[in-house]
Amino acid sequence: MIIETNGVELCAEAFGDPGDPPLLLIGNSMLEWDAELCRRLASGGRHVIRYDLRDTGRSTTVDPGAPAYTLRDLVADAAGLTGALGLEDVHVAGRGPGGWIAQLLALDHPGTVRTLTLVGTRPTSPGKADADLPDHNPELMKALFGGPEPDWSDRESVVETMVAGGRAFAGTGGFDEQAARQHAEAVFDRTEAALPEGVDIGASQRANQQGAQFAAMKSGGRWRGRLGKITAPTLVVHGEDDPFFPIGNGQALAAEIPGATLLALPGVGQELPRRAWDEFAGALLAHTA
Repeated sequence: MIIETNGVELCAEAFGDPGDPPLLLIGNSMLEWDAELCRRLASGGRHVIRYDLRDTGRSTTVDPGAPAYTLRDLVADAAGLTGALGLEDVHVAGRGPGGWIAQLLALDHPGTVRTLTLVGTRPTSPGKADADLPDHNPELMKALFGGPEPDWSDRESVVETMVAGGRAFAGTGGFDEQAARQHAEAVFDRTEAALPEGVDIGASQRANQQGAQFAAMKSGGRWRGRLGKITAPTLVVHGEDDPFFPIGNGQALAAEIPGATLLALPGVGQELPRRAWDEFAGALLAHTA
């Protein structure tokens, strides 16, 4: 469904009974939350909603390489989407950069957030980490950005690059190459099919596959010092082997948000693999009960 809010169109998809407690999932494109995982959460009695951020999927796309909006605009989009769906408040789960949006939603729109779940994210915006937080693994960054970029208009080139990136993001518990390939193919095909005329396909594919628009947009003021004001019950989920946002970031979130609990996933990196779904879904359903 296409929802008009905050001056843009956001593409959203819902799973489960609308009468169940709503759970808003925030990632980059909606495909960051696997449909099968969404159905599993819905079968646990949640009305699950996932959506595309601006410049991803089938939401409004203008210039992913040089976004004219800010991180705070994406937060306002999330709040507006909730209101447009007629939901007074929702359980919120943010993954990766979507965790930044989720944190700011809980801070700036506290009445909108029943509970907060933060998955594989950190308390600081794009750029260098705070001195007391572990930064991206340098070997990972070299693997991801040290070589030539793929031809972003060529499906096979993009898919192979993203599969290699997925392997670099994975933890020691094993890499599901088939799932990574299927995900990359789905993101590429969905982006290409929805691309407006005149929009750079390369910038769009980078935004959808890598979340590159986050590095290009303004983030606004820091919010880490405000974490103590979050009132929503908070669950922090973090892979013990995460090389992109090392687990020290999740530990800081759990320590600085009042009453937060930390679920560390052994053998998991930045990905959220199928082998971790039982533990993750169980914890999320319990947290939002």
